[in-house]
Amino acid sequence: MVVIASLFAAAGCHRGTATDAESWNCLTDTTLVDQNGNKVSLASLKGKPLVVDFIYTSCPGPCLMETAKLTNVALRLGPDLGSRVAIVSISVDPEHDGPKQLLDYSRQQGADEKGWYFLTGGPGDIDRALGGFKLSRQVMPDGSVGHLVDMMLIGPDGRLVHEYNGEVVKAQDIVNDVRKTLNKS
Repeated sequence: MVVIASLFAAAGCHRGTATDAESWNCLTDTTLVDQNGNKVSLASLKGKPLVVDFIYTSCPGPCLMETAKLTNVALRLGPDLGSRVAIVSISVDPEHDGPKQLLDYSRQQGADEKGWYFLTGGPGDIDRALGGFKLSRQVMPDGSVGHLVDMMLIGPDGRLVHEYNGEVVKAQDIVNDVRKTLNKS
């Protein structure tokens, strides 16, 4: 099992100069597919805060822990999930994670919630989506994938608000940061 804690160049998400507003955007124009088979453009998710993580359904450990943590976040957000905030879990194993696998995973983990998107797509689409977050996936020679333990809070404008190590962050800390972001909006 390989765990990759990604390093962010200049704190991630296309950070650029203040005059180049587009360079601040984490949400690329990439279209992915959710757990229900619906097409979702990452750029279309702008307008509300997003809590984003990166998972794969055959993961033996870290992804399950992160999903459980975000299930706790979803519970604490209550009716704000979906109406004012979204959670986005992007598969880093699109070769094996289609919409059906993501739907089954979300149901098995108690994460089949309105406002929680489990996204997949072709390998190139996933790579482009991850590039917006300044991340890349690692595929091993045997076809297995490395873990990305990053979690991020993205603001309504598509900019990085906070980045977390998904293995150590507490659900309440994420909820507190989401509430602060909502109060600023």
